[in-house]
Amino acid sequence: MKPIEQTDIAIIGAGPSGAAAAAWLAGRGHQVRVLERGHFPRFSIGESLLPQCMPHLAACGLMESVVDAGYQNKNGAAFCHGERYAAIDFRDKYTAGPGTTWQVERADFDQRLINGAMAHGARVDFGMTVTGFNADSQTPSLEIINQQGEQSTLQARFVLDASGYGRVLARLEQLDRPSTLPPRAALFTHVEDHISAADHDREKILIGVHPEHQGIWYWLIPFSNGRASIGVVGDPQQLDGVADDDSSRLWTLLRQEPRFARLLENAVPTRDIQRLAGYSADIESLHGPGFAILGNAGEFLDPVFSSGVTIALDSAVRAAPLVERQLEGNTIDWASEFEAPLREGIATFRDFVDAWYDGSLQTIIFHQRQEPRLREMIASVLAGYAWDKSNPYVAVSRRRIKTLAERCAMDAAPLSPGNETLPR
Repeated sequence: MKPIEQTDIAIIGAGPSGAAAAAWLAGRGHQVRVLERGHFPRFSIGESLLPQCMPHLAACGLMESVVDAGYQNKNGAAFCHGERYAAIDFRDKYTAGPGTTWQVERADFDQRLINGAMAHGARVDFGMTVTGFNADSQTPSLEIINQQGEQSTLQARFVLDASGYGRVLARLEQLDRPSTLPPRAALFTHVEDHISAADHDREKILIGVHPEHQGIWYWLIPFSNGRASIGVVGDPQQLDGVADDDSSRLWTLLRQEPRFARLLENAVPTRDIQRLAGYSADIESLHGPGFAILGNAGEFLDPVFSSGVTIALDSAVRAAPLVERQLEGNTIDWASEFEAPLREGIATFRDFVDAWYDGSLQTIIFHQRQEPRLREMIASVLAGYAWDKSNPYVAVSRRRIKTLAERCAMDAAPLSPGNETLPR
Protein backbone atom coordinates (compact mmCIF):
# COMPACT_ATOMS: atom_id res chain seq x y z
CA MET A 1 0.00 0.00 0.00
CA LYS A 2 1.36 3.42 -0.99
CA PRO A 3 2.04 5.78 1.91
CA ILE A 4 -0.17 8.86 2.08
CA GLU A 5 1.37 12.11 3.32
CA GLN A 6 -0.31 15.44 3.98
CA THR A 7 0.60 19.11 3.81
CA ASP A 8 -1.12 22.48 3.63
CA ILE A 9 0.29 23.53 0.26
CA ALA A 10 2.05 21.34 -2.28
CA ILE A 11 4.17 23.14 -4.88
CA ILE A 12 5.41 21.39 -8.02
CA GLY A 13 8.78 22.82 -9.03
CA ALA A 14 11.53 24.70 -7.17
CA GLY A 15 12.28 27.40 -9.77
CA PRO A 16 11.66 31.12 -9.15
CA SER A 17 7.85 30.97 -8.98
CA GLY A 18 7.85 27.88 -6.76
CA ALA A 19 10.52 29.29 -4.46
CA ALA A 20 8.75 32.65 -4.21
CA ALA A 21 5.35 31.14 -3.39
CA ALA A 22 6.93 28.70 -0.94
CA ALA A 23 8.85 31.45 0.85
CA TRP A 24 5.77 33.68 1.17
CA LEU A 25 3.49 30.93 2.47
CA ALA A 26 6.00 29.18 4.72
CA GLY A 27 7.05 32.53 6.11
CA ARG A 28 3.47 33.02 7.30
CA GLY A 29 3.40 29.72 9.11
CA HIS A 30 1.86 27.41 6.54
CA GLN A 31 3.13 23.89 5.99
CA VAL A 32 4.65 23.90 2.50
CA ARG A 33 6.05 20.96 0.56
CA VAL A 34 7.97 21.60 -2.69
CA LEU A 35 8.45 18.71 -5.12
CA GLU A 36 11.27 19.17 -7.63
CA ARG A 37 12.03 16.57 -10.30
CA GLY A 38 15.65 17.62 -10.80
CA HIS A 39 18.55 18.44 -8.52
CA PHE A 40 20.00 21.88 -7.82
CA PRO A 41 22.12 23.63 -8.85
CA ARG A 42 21.05 23.13 -12.44
CA PHE A 43 21.55 25.14 -15.61
CA SER A 44 18.76 27.30 -17.00
CA ILE A 45 18.43 30.23 -19.35
CA GLY A 46 16.35 33.30 -18.55
CA GLU A 47 19.35 35.03 -16.99
CA SER A 48 18.54 38.70 -17.57
CA LEU A 49 16.06 39.87 -14.94
CA LEU A 50 13.78 42.91 -15.15
CA PRO A 51 13.49 45.59 -12.44
CA GLN A 52 9.89 44.56 -11.70
CA CYS A 53 11.40 41.39 -10.17
CA MET A 54 12.95 43.36 -7.31
CA PRO A 55 9.79 44.29 -5.36
CA HIS A 56 8.48 40.75 -5.91
CA LEU A 57 11.62 39.24 -4.37
CA ALA A 58 11.29 41.63 -1.44
CA ALA A 59 7.61 40.79 -0.96
CA CYS A 60 8.48 37.09 -0.66
CA GLY A 61 11.31 37.68 1.79
CA LEU A 62 13.92 36.49 -0.69
CA MET A 63 15.92 39.66 -1.31
CA GLU A 64 18.39 38.84 1.47
CA SER A 65 19.06 35.50 -0.19
CA VAL A 66 20.43 37.09 -3.35
CA VAL A 67 21.43 40.69 -2.64
CA ASP A 68 25.00 39.82 -1.61
CA ALA A 69 25.60 37.35 -4.45
CA GLY A 70 27.69 39.80 -6.45
CA TYR A 71 25.57 39.58 -9.59
CA GLN A 72 26.14 41.86 -12.58
CA ASN A 73 24.12 45.05 -12.23
CA LYS A 74 21.65 45.69 -15.04
CA ASN A 75 20.12 49.10 -15.80
CA GLY A 76 18.65 48.62 -19.27
CA ALA A 77 18.75 47.04 -22.69
CA ALA A 78 20.84 47.89 -25.75
CA PHE A 79 19.92 47.06 -29.34
CA CYS A 80 22.03 46.85 -32.48
CA HIS A 81 21.29 46.28 -36.15
CA GLY A 82 24.18 46.81 -38.53
CA GLU A 83 25.54 50.28 -37.82
CA ARG A 84 22.50 51.24 -35.78
CA TYR A 85 22.67 51.18 -31.98
CA ALA A 86 20.12 52.26 -29.37
CA ALA A 87 20.15 51.97 -25.58
CA ILE A 88 17.15 52.12 -23.27
CA ASP A 89 17.88 52.99 -19.65
CA PHE A 90 15.33 51.46 -17.29
CA ARG A 91 16.02 54.20 -14.75
CA ASP A 92 14.43 56.67 -17.18
CA LYS A 93 10.96 55.16 -17.12
CA TYR A 94 7.37 56.21 -16.70
CA THR A 95 6.36 53.88 -13.86
CA ALA A 96 7.54 54.26 -10.27
CA GLY A 97 9.68 51.48 -8.85
CA PRO A 98 13.22 50.14 -9.15
CA GLY A 99 15.06 50.88 -12.38
CA THR A 100 17.88 48.41 -11.89
CA THR A 101 18.20 44.67 -11.38
CA TRP A 102 20.74 41.91 -12.12
CA GLN A 103 22.00 39.56 -14.77
CA VAL A 104 22.42 36.18 -13.12
CA GLU A 105 23.64 32.69 -13.76
CA ARG A 106 20.44 30.85 -13.02
CA ALA A 107 22.08 27.81 -11.44
CA ASP A 108 23.28 30.02 -8.58
CA PHE A 109 20.25 32.33 -8.53
CA ASP A 110 17.68 29.54 -8.37
CA GLN A 111 19.69 27.71 -5.71
CA ARG A 112 19.76 30.83 -3.55
CA LEU A 113 16.01 31.36 -3.96
CA ILE A 114 15.05 27.84 -2.95
CA ASN A 115 17.53 27.97 -0.06
CA GLY A 116 15.73 31.12 1.03
CA ALA A 117 12.38 29.34 0.86
CA MET A 118 13.78 26.53 3.03
CA ALA A 119 15.08 29.11 5.49
CA HIS A 120 11.48 30.35 5.79
CA GLY A 121 10.37 26.82 6.70
CA ALA A 122 9.42 25.19 3.39
CA ARG A 123 10.28 21.52 2.92
CA VAL A 124 11.89 20.81 -0.45
CA ASP A 125 12.27 17.30 -1.88
CA PHE A 126 14.45 16.87 -4.97
CA GLY A 127 14.31 13.95 -7.38
CA MET A 128 10.51 13.70 -7.13
CA THR A 129 8.36 13.21 -10.23
CA VAL A 130 4.63 13.94 -10.17
CA THR A 131 2.86 11.22 -12.15
CA GLY A 132 -0.79 11.88 -11.33
CA PHE A 133 -3.15 14.50 -9.95
CA ASN A 134 -6.61 14.43 -8.46
CA ALA A 135 -8.23 17.85 -8.61
CA ASP A 136 -10.45 18.57 -5.63
CA SER A 137 -11.57 21.84 -4.10
CA GLN A 138 -10.88 20.58 -0.57
CA THR A 139 -8.15 17.91 -0.72
CA PRO A 140 -6.34 17.78 -4.06
CA SER A 141 -3.70 15.06 -4.20
CA LEU A 142 -0.56 14.23 -6.16
CA GLU A 143 0.85 10.86 -7.11
CA ILE A 144 4.63 10.90 -6.76
CA ILE A 145 7.54 8.61 -7.57
CA ASN A 146 11.05 9.15 -6.26
CA GLN A 147 14.36 8.21 -7.85
CA GLN A 148 14.32 4.83 -6.16
CA GLY A 149 11.02 4.04 -7.86
CA GLU A 150 9.01 4.32 -4.64
CA GLN A 151 5.48 5.65 -5.09
CA SER A 152 3.49 7.76 -2.65
CA THR A 153 0.51 10.08 -2.46
CA LEU A 154 0.64 13.63 -1.18
CA GLN A 155 -2.64 15.17 -0.07
CA ALA A 156 -2.80 18.95 0.26
CA ARG A 157 -5.31 21.66 0.91
CA PHE A 158 -4.09 23.46 -2.22
CA VAL A 159 -1.62 22.75 -5.04
CA LEU A 160 0.50 25.26 -6.99
CA ASP A 161 2.12 24.15 -10.23
CA ALA A 162 5.44 25.93 -10.72
CA SER A 163 6.95 23.23 -12.94
CA GLY A 164 8.04 25.58 -15.73
CA TYR A 165 8.60 23.91 -19.09
CA GLY A 166 7.54 20.61 -17.47
CA ARG A 167 3.95 21.96 -17.43
CA VAL A 168 2.83 19.15 -15.14
CA LEU A 169 -0.79 20.09 -14.48
CA ALA A 170 -1.32 21.49 -17.97
CA ARG A 171 -0.54 17.98 -19.24
CA LEU A 172 -2.30 15.97 -16.55
CA GLU A 173 -5.43 18.12 -16.66
CA GLN A 174 -5.32 18.44 -20.48
CA LEU A 175 -5.29 22.23 -20.33
CA ASP A 176 -2.76 22.83 -23.09
CA ARG A 177 -3.81 24.92 -26.07
CA PRO A 178 -1.74 26.02 -29.07
CA SER A 179 0.29 29.18 -28.69
CA THR A 180 -0.61 32.04 -31.02
CA LEU A 181 3.11 32.69 -31.55
CA PRO A 182 4.93 31.00 -34.46
CA PRO A 183 7.34 28.19 -33.53
CA ARG A 184 10.88 29.40 -32.91
CA ALA A 185 14.11 27.86 -31.69
CA ALA A 186 17.01 29.14 -29.58
CA LEU A 187 20.66 28.08 -29.71
CA PHE A 188 22.75 29.18 -26.74
CA THR A 189 25.78 28.64 -24.53
CA HIS A 190 27.99 30.32 -21.93
CA VAL A 191 31.41 31.74 -22.73
CA GLU A 192 34.41 33.38 -21.15
CA ASP A 193 33.72 36.52 -23.16
CA HIS A 194 37.11 38.33 -22.99
CA ILE A 195 35.37 41.53 -24.08
CA SER A 196 37.64 44.55 -23.76
CA ALA A 197 35.79 46.97 -26.05
CA ALA A 198 35.36 50.35 -24.38
CA ASP A 199 31.96 50.87 -26.00
CA HIS A 200 30.43 47.72 -24.50
CA ASP A 201 28.09 48.35 -21.56
CA ARG A 202 28.07 45.29 -19.29
CA GLU A 203 25.14 46.75 -17.34
CA LYS A 204 22.76 46.14 -20.23
CA ILE A 205 21.64 43.08 -22.11
CA LEU A 206 22.61 43.46 -25.76
CA ILE A 207 20.00 42.38 -28.32
CA GLY A 208 21.11 42.26 -31.93
CA VAL A 209 19.15 41.87 -35.16
CA HIS A 210 20.43 39.78 -38.06
CA PRO A 211 21.60 41.99 -40.96
CA GLU A 212 19.18 40.40 -43.45
CA HIS A 213 16.49 38.61 -41.44
CA GLN A 214 14.71 40.76 -38.83
CA GLY A 215 13.09 37.64 -37.33
CA ILE A 216 16.52 36.32 -36.26
CA TRP A 217 17.93 38.02 -33.20
CA TYR A 218 20.81 37.56 -30.75
CA TRP A 219 21.40 38.03 -27.05
CA LEU A 220 24.54 38.81 -25.10
CA ILE A 221 24.11 38.82 -21.31
CA PRO A 222 27.33 39.69 -19.43
CA PHE A 223 27.89 38.26 -15.95
CA SER A 224 30.04 39.76 -13.22
CA ASN A 225 32.68 37.00 -13.43
CA GLY A 226 33.82 37.70 -16.99
CA ARG A 227 31.46 35.17 -18.47
CA ALA A 228 28.41 35.79 -20.61
CA SER A 229 25.35 34.02 -21.93
CA ILE A 230 25.02 34.20 -25.70
CA GLY A 231 22.29 32.93 -27.98
CA VAL A 232 20.42 33.26 -31.25
CA VAL A 233 16.67 32.89 -31.82
CA GLY A 234 14.77 32.40 -35.05
CA ASP A 235 12.63 30.23 -37.25
CA PRO A 236 13.92 26.64 -36.87
CA GLN A 237 14.15 26.10 -40.62
CA GLN A 238 16.16 29.30 -41.07
CA LEU A 239 18.56 28.29 -38.31
CA ASP A 240 18.95 24.76 -39.64
CA GLY A 241 19.75 26.06 -43.11
CA VAL A 242 22.86 27.87 -41.90
CA ALA A 243 25.07 24.85 -41.15
CA ASP A 244 25.05 21.12 -40.41
CA ASP A 245 25.22 21.21 -36.61
CA ASP A 246 24.06 23.53 -33.83
CA SER A 247 27.55 24.67 -32.81
CA SER A 248 28.37 25.74 -36.36
CA ARG A 249 24.95 27.35 -36.72
CA LEU A 250 25.34 29.47 -33.59
CA TRP A 251 28.85 30.70 -34.35
CA THR A 252 28.15 31.28 -38.04
CA LEU A 253 25.15 33.42 -37.21
CA LEU A 254 26.97 35.34 -34.49
CA ARG A 255 29.74 36.24 -36.94
CA GLN A 256 27.17 37.60 -39.39
CA GLU A 257 26.21 40.43 -37.00
CA PRO A 258 29.10 42.97 -36.99
CA ARG A 259 28.92 44.10 -33.37
CA PHE A 260 28.50 40.58 -32.00
CA ALA A 261 31.32 39.32 -34.22
CA ARG A 262 33.65 42.02 -32.90
CA LEU A 263 32.69 41.64 -29.24
CA LEU A 264 32.93 37.86 -29.24
CA GLU A 265 36.02 37.39 -31.41
CA ASN A 266 38.02 36.10 -28.41
CA ALA A 267 35.17 34.29 -26.63
CA VAL A 268 35.82 30.78 -25.33
CA PRO A 269 32.80 28.48 -24.79
CA THR A 270 32.42 26.97 -21.32
CA ARG A 271 29.39 24.80 -22.13
CA ASP A 272 28.17 22.71 -25.02
CA ILE A 273 25.74 24.42 -27.39
CA GLN A 274 22.14 23.75 -26.39
CA ARG A 275 18.90 24.06 -28.35
CA LEU A 276 15.43 24.89 -27.07
CA ALA A 277 12.62 24.68 -29.61
CA GLY A 278 8.85 25.02 -29.56
CA TYR A 279 8.98 26.79 -26.21
CA SER A 280 6.00 29.15 -26.65
CA ALA A 281 3.01 27.70 -24.81
CA ASP A 282 -0.51 28.65 -23.75
CA ILE A 283 -3.15 27.13 -21.51
CA GLU A 284 -6.95 26.99 -21.30
CA SER A 285 -7.10 28.01 -17.64
CA LEU A 286 -4.60 28.94 -14.95
CA HIS A 287 -6.70 27.52 -12.13
CA GLY A 288 -9.10 24.74 -11.23
CA PRO A 289 -10.49 22.88 -8.21
CA GLY A 290 -7.80 23.09 -5.56
CA PHE A 291 -4.99 24.30 -7.81
CA ALA A 292 -3.44 27.25 -9.62
CA ILE A 293 -0.68 27.36 -12.23
CA LEU A 294 2.26 29.76 -12.03
CA GLY A 295 4.76 31.23 -14.48
CA ASN A 296 6.01 29.19 -17.42
CA ALA A 297 3.96 26.19 -16.30
CA GLY A 298 1.00 28.11 -17.70
CA GLU A 299 1.95 30.48 -20.51
CA PHE A 300 5.36 31.28 -21.97
CA LEU A 301 5.87 33.83 -24.72
CA ASP A 302 9.37 34.39 -26.03
CA PRO A 303 12.77 35.21 -24.51
CA VAL A 304 13.29 38.47 -26.45
CA PHE A 305 12.32 40.82 -23.59
CA SER A 306 13.33 38.58 -20.67
CA SER A 307 9.80 38.48 -19.29
CA GLY A 308 9.85 34.86 -18.06
CA VAL A 309 11.13 35.33 -14.50
CA THR A 310 9.09 38.52 -14.09
CA ILE A 311 5.86 36.72 -15.01
CA ALA A 312 6.85 33.79 -12.79
CA LEU A 313 7.41 36.00 -9.75
CA ASP A 314 4.33 38.12 -10.45
CA SER A 315 2.15 35.01 -10.60
CA ALA A 316 3.61 33.77 -7.29
CA VAL A 317 2.98 37.00 -5.38
CA ARG A 318 -0.56 37.12 -6.76
CA ALA A 319 -1.37 33.52 -5.94
CA ALA A 320 0.18 33.09 -2.50
CA PRO A 321 -2.08 35.54 -0.60
CA LEU A 322 -5.13 34.04 -2.31
CA VAL A 323 -4.08 30.56 -1.21
CA GLU A 324 -3.78 31.81 2.35
CA ARG A 325 -7.22 33.40 2.22
CA GLN A 326 -8.74 30.22 0.81
CA LEU A 327 -7.16 28.12 3.54
CA GLU A 328 -8.67 30.52 6.06
CA GLY A 329 -12.12 29.66 4.72
CA ASN A 330 -12.70 32.54 2.33
CA THR A 331 -14.23 32.03 -1.10
CA ILE A 332 -11.77 33.08 -3.80
CA ASP A 333 -12.73 33.98 -7.35
CA TRP A 334 -9.55 32.73 -9.00
CA ALA A 335 -10.72 33.88 -12.42
CA SER A 336 -11.07 37.55 -11.49
CA GLU A 337 -8.56 37.83 -8.65
CA PHE A 338 -5.70 35.83 -10.16
CA GLU A 339 -6.02 34.78 -13.78
CA ALA A 340 -7.52 37.91 -15.36
CA PRO A 341 -5.03 40.43 -13.90
CA LEU A 342 -2.07 38.13 -14.52
CA ARG A 343 -3.05 37.63 -18.15
CA GLU A 344 -3.43 41.41 -18.65
CA GLY A 345 0.29 41.91 -18.09
CA ILE A 346 1.14 38.87 -20.19
CA ALA A 347 -0.97 40.33 -23.01
CA THR A 348 1.08 43.53 -22.90
CA PHE A 349 4.31 41.55 -23.17
CA ARG A 350 2.77 39.57 -26.05
CA ASP A 351 1.96 42.78 -27.91
CA PHE A 352 5.58 43.86 -27.56
CA VAL A 353 6.82 40.44 -28.70
CA ASP A 354 4.54 40.55 -31.75
CA ALA A 355 5.66 44.11 -32.50
CA TRP A 356 9.31 43.03 -32.27
CA TYR A 357 8.92 40.26 -34.82
CA ASP A 358 6.78 42.26 -37.27
CA GLY A 359 9.43 44.99 -37.17
CA SER A 360 7.32 47.84 -35.79
CA LEU A 361 8.99 47.91 -32.38
CA GLN A 362 12.40 47.69 -34.01
CA THR A 363 11.48 50.74 -36.10
CA ILE A 364 10.61 52.67 -32.94
CA ILE A 365 13.66 51.59 -30.95
CA PHE A 366 16.13 52.58 -33.67
CA HIS A 367 14.38 55.85 -34.57
CA GLN A 368 16.72 58.77 -33.95
CA ARG A 369 14.15 61.36 -32.83
CA GLN A 370 12.18 60.10 -29.87
CA GLU A 371 9.93 62.17 -27.65
CA PRO A 372 11.29 61.54 -24.11
CA ARG A 373 7.91 60.79 -22.49
CA LEU A 374 7.13 58.14 -25.09
CA ARG A 375 10.53 56.58 -24.57
CA GLU A 376 9.88 56.47 -20.82
CA MET A 377 6.57 54.66 -21.37
CA ILE A 378 8.17 52.03 -23.58
CA ALA A 379 11.07 51.69 -21.13
CA SER A 380 8.59 50.92 -18.35
CA VAL A 381 7.16 47.93 -20.21
CA LEU A 382 10.63 46.67 -21.14
CA ALA A 383 11.57 47.02 -17.45
CA GLY A 384 8.72 44.63 -16.59
CA TYR A 385 6.04 47.09 -15.46
CA ALA A 386 3.47 45.56 -17.81
CA TRP A 387 0.64 45.83 -15.29
CA ASP A 388 0.75 49.64 -14.89
CA LYS A 389 -2.54 50.66 -16.51
CA SER A 390 -1.69 54.35 -16.22
CA ASN A 391 0.87 53.75 -18.96
CA PRO A 392 -0.77 54.16 -22.40
CA TYR A 393 1.57 51.51 -23.80
CA VAL A 394 0.06 49.02 -21.37
CA ALA A 395 -3.57 50.00 -21.89
CA VAL A 396 -3.65 49.82 -25.70
CA SER A 397 -0.11 48.84 -26.55
CA ARG A 398 -0.69 47.13 -29.90
CA ARG A 399 -2.48 50.06 -31.53
CA ARG A 400 -0.10 52.66 -30.14
CA ILE A 401 2.99 50.73 -31.22
CA LYS A 402 1.60 50.35 -34.74
CA THR A 403 0.71 54.03 -35.01
CA LEU A 404 4.05 55.20 -33.64
CA ALA A 405 5.98 52.83 -35.91
CA GLU A 406 4.15 54.20 -38.96
CA ARG A 407 5.12 57.74 -37.98
CA CYS A 408 8.73 56.72 -37.34
CA ALA A 409 8.89 54.93 -40.68
CA MET A 410 7.87 58.19 -42.37
CA ASP A 411 10.68 59.87 -40.40
CA ALA A 412 8.18 62.17 -38.74
CA ALA A 413 8.81 63.36 -35.22
CA PRO A 414 7.19 60.91 -32.78
CA LEU A 415 3.81 61.87 -31.42
CA SER A 416 3.27 63.22 -27.95
CA PRO A 417 1.95 60.64 -25.48
CA GLY A 418 -1.81 60.35 -25.52
CA ASN A 419 -2.22 62.29 -28.76
CA GLU A 420 -1.78 59.45 -31.26
CA THR A 421 -4.43 59.17 -33.93
CA LEU A 422 -5.38 55.59 -33.20
CA PRO A 423 -7.21 53.36 -35.68
CA ARG A 424 -10.79 52.71 -34.74
